[in-house]
Amino acid sequence: MTAMLVFSILSPIENAVRWLLDEFHTFGLPWAWAIVATTIAVRILLVPLTVRQIHSMQSLQKHAPEMKEIQRKYKGDRQKLNEELMKFYRENHINPAASCLPLVAQLPVFFALYFVLKDFSKHPPPGSLSWLHIVPDISAKANSHWSGYLLLAIYAGSQILSSYFMSTTMDKAQRVILMIVPLVFISVVAHFPMGLVLYWVTTNLWTVGQGLITRRLVPKTPMPSFGSLRSRTTPTPAKTDGKTPAPARAAAPKPKQPKQPAPRRVKKKKGGPRR
Repeated sequence: MTAMLVFSILSPIENAVRWLLDEFHTFGLPWAWAIVATTIAVRILLVPLTVRQIHSMQSLQKHAPEMKEIQRKYKGDRQKLNEELMKFYRENHINPAASCLPLVAQLPVFFALYFVLKDFSKHPPPGSLSWLHIVPDISAKANSHWSGYLLLAIYAGSQILSSYFMSTTMDKAQRVILMIVPLVFISVVAHFPMGLVLYWVTTNLWTVGQGLITRRLVPKTPMPSFGSLRSRTTPTPAKTDGKTPAPARAAAPKPKQPKQPAPRRVKKKKGGPRR
């Protein structure tokens, strides 16, 4: 029953994906390259969500010190911590879920393409299902041919790179975990059709290129350092232009020396000695 419900919900998306594949194939692209073109078309449609994702990541990076302070202050009270964080998000117009929107929006397309390729395996469409004369059949499972393992290796590398660019605001430990997780799921992805792996490799490479462009065009929000925080309370010495000498500090007053008594003067008597 659940499978039938999911299939009925994804039917319109599956029809749209199949229509796109047919259009690109009619245009002259082989089925494998039609999948690549469909992936690019989906990512172009998701550009508004991608922009929101970038802004959300910048906001999280900008307000990271304040959020860490809230976590430190309420680390013993999980409920209070969640309430304060949600209040902080509302006050600063931060949507932490925006960073996941492009990924979530692609999941229906991912499953719809899975059903399309499953139908290809049962009823092959006219035309070649090979790719670059390496992959013989994009509708076959990735573990059914040595080229599938090559695709899985490319998938793992592209997934690690895309995770690296998507997790710039995370702690180092979280980033490492996020980049290791794709390696754990390789055994699951190996049972997917090769065309589905090709779709995910293409979207990962798009994310990598998007991350490179974002780093060049969007200025990175500087994180406040410990020195800058100390400078708020420590006075900064006056700067000089190299010509005008800086005002010297006032010399400390020297301790007063006790006055020495003046030597006593003896007056000489007038006249010579008496005879």
